[in-house]
Amino acid sequence: MDMPLHPTWPDIALRLILTVLACALIGLNREAKGHSAGLRTTILVGLAASVAMIEANILLGTSGKTPDSFANLDPMRLVLGILTGMGFIGGGAILRRGNVVAGVTTAATLWVVTVVGLCFGGGQLVLGGAATVLVITVLSTLKWLDLRIPRDHRAELVIRTGAGAPSLAELRNALNATGCAARFLGEAKGPAADLTLRTFELRWKQREIAGPPSEIVRCLKERFDVQSFAMIAEGDR
Repeated sequence: MDMPLHPTWPDIALRLILTVLACALIGLNREAKGHSAGLRTTILVGLAASVAMIEANILLGTSGKTPDSFANLDPMRLVLGILTGMGFIGGGAILRRGNVVAGVTTAATLWVVTVVGLCFGGGQLVLGGAATVLVITVLSTLKWLDLRIPRDHRAELVIRTGAGAPSLAELRNALNATGCAARFLGEAKGPAADLTLRTFELRWKQREIAGPPSEIVRCLKERFDVQSFAMIAEGDR
């Protein structure tokens, strides 16, 4: 559907209702999973965008112009302002806790809800409906796939070795046998005179759905005198 030059009240009501329904469906998906941008937030963001687009539609001047020469960019600055403001709100939804960054998907959801609201507010009902279906599909279906994609993981391993300990090459080979790629980082004297603390960086691939690398830790403890095993966060990569 094309944007009518003079939207009627029934047309405006239809746009607002479809905006609320679309944003509610997206918001329910986020609310059910306990995310901060839930039902009310997505509806409010979508409504703001839709109302702004309707307002721009009403303000579009057509006096003295034929439909073929219709062009007026000034009212569209309102829409651009909405998108810019949404960028700031989305940036505020992204949090950094230590080396872990959270809220990126929430920020992206708020951004796309804004665009969905603009589509419905501009009278592009089919486009808005298609975008809603795609957003819900990405948020629900692709989460299942995302958890099953093998990802790179890293950890810092410190092991204690005493007199007559194997060489570094032998240690690396033994660590590689656990399914990890080992890289020697350094060594230091242990609390006892005959002890040495050797530090390695371990790399391996694992699906997120598998949870903590408990099997790797168990295997390491069976083969080595483990001083510490610390996961390296994504932000340190």
